[in-house]
Amino acid sequence: MRTLKWFCLVMVASALAVGNASAQKLAYINSQKIVANYKEAQDAQERLNKISQGWEEEAKIMQKQFQDLGEQLESQALLLSEDRKREKQQELQSLYMRIQQFQSDKWGQTGELYRKQEEVMQPIFDKINAAIKKVAEEQNYDYVFDTVNGNIVYASPKQTDLTDLVLQDLEKGLPARPGTAPRSN
Repeated sequence: MRTLKWFCLVMVASALAVGNASAQKLAYINSQKIVANYKEAQDAQERLNKISQGWEEEAKIMQKQFQDLGEQLESQALLLSEDRKREKQQELQSLYMRIQQFQSDKWGQTGELYRKQEEVMQPIFDKINAAIKKVAEEQNYDYVFDTVNGNIVYASPKQTDLTDLVLQDLEKGLPARPGTAPRSN
């Protein structure tokens, strides 16, 4: 998939070089900087962090139970019958499996955090994309590349960086963050 992206980028660059490149207006943005500095994205990330921290507390409680049960089994091993020892070992194994399942359900590739992140961040990404499109159209740019996602191989210092303009457009009408001064150009 990454090879296909690079191939497409090379093809676009080649077409621009061969074609009427002087008529094309190019710029780039840094999507990571936009997400890191956009108040709405910061607030959403904070909400996601709080959700994850709650799950971490649950996981710590389960791990403490596992540790306590293991220590209990170890200290009572000589006093327990074989049947009771097997029962405790199965209980320990069952708790271990629940911990593994909990971690997978919450933080796995398709876990709850991943789904929550998509649910919370997608509207923000839609706003960011709309702002990029608006700024690019207002500034008459033909192409805007994102330096973070590997959609550009080289950004000349002469190229225009629209990142700050996109952030300014996103933050219009939003209350200032505590402890930050208003931006000026």
